[in-house]
Amino acid sequence: MIGMVLAAGAGRRLRPYTDTLPKALVPVDGDTTILDIALGNLSAVGLTEIVIVVGYCAQAVEERKAALEERYGVSITLVHNDKAEEWNNAYSMWLAREHFEKGVLMVNGDTVHPVSVEKTLLANRGPDILLAVDDVKKLADEEMKVILDDAGHLSRITKLMDPADAAGEYIGATLIEPAAAEALADALKATWEADPDQYYEDGYQVYVDRGAKIAVAPIGDVAWVEVDNHDDLAKARTIAKTY
Repeated sequence: MIGMVLAAGAGRRLRPYTDTLPKALVPVDGDTTILDIALGNLSAVGLTEIVIVVGYCAQAVEERKAALEERYGVSITLVHNDKAEEWNNAYSMWLAREHFEKGVLMVNGDTVHPVSVEKTLLANRGPDILLAVDDVKKLADEEMKVILDDAGHLSRITKLMDPADAAGEYIGATLIEPAAAEALADALKATWEADPDQYYEDGYQVYVDRGAKIAVAPIGDVAWVEVDNHDDLAKARTIAKTY
């Protein structure tokens, strides 16, 4: 199994930090960036082969690649998304499809969370796709929410639902087993071809709608944040100091 980080996004709401850096390289604890935390977590659970999907300001990641490899004891492969400023992340994830067959623990490059999330996913291996879900946090409109069926599998995943109907929030960490590789890649392709502005979570919905199963793993009461704006960044800087 390998690690994967989706880090192609521009993060326009975090300007001026992202005038010259991708969102994943915004510092959250001294010189420690969001990407540093992701790589540290993946390395800590034994995943030393890492794929990073880059796009906006990709050269900033390229320039740090050797130093990051040395710091975390990992080998990094960069996958370039030349449409990162035009299309959404369903396309970003699809670009890395050739790596799915190795088994992947994928994390978003804008999420600050503790290594307990990776440990929870690995401890619950079995389903072809397993999502890390926060079922403790009080939800609002912006979160990527999930509804489960009677068997506890994913039925619906979208931001566009009443928070009262949701079983929790998907936090941007997924474990993908090799058995899901081909079907997931095809679902992602169908998603961005239908509308390149769609999220990879919309690809998960296509995957489920085609009859496949996605399971969830609750992460417990842990401090984490998706960094979309300056308020989120302030929270991330408080949280990161506790890891």
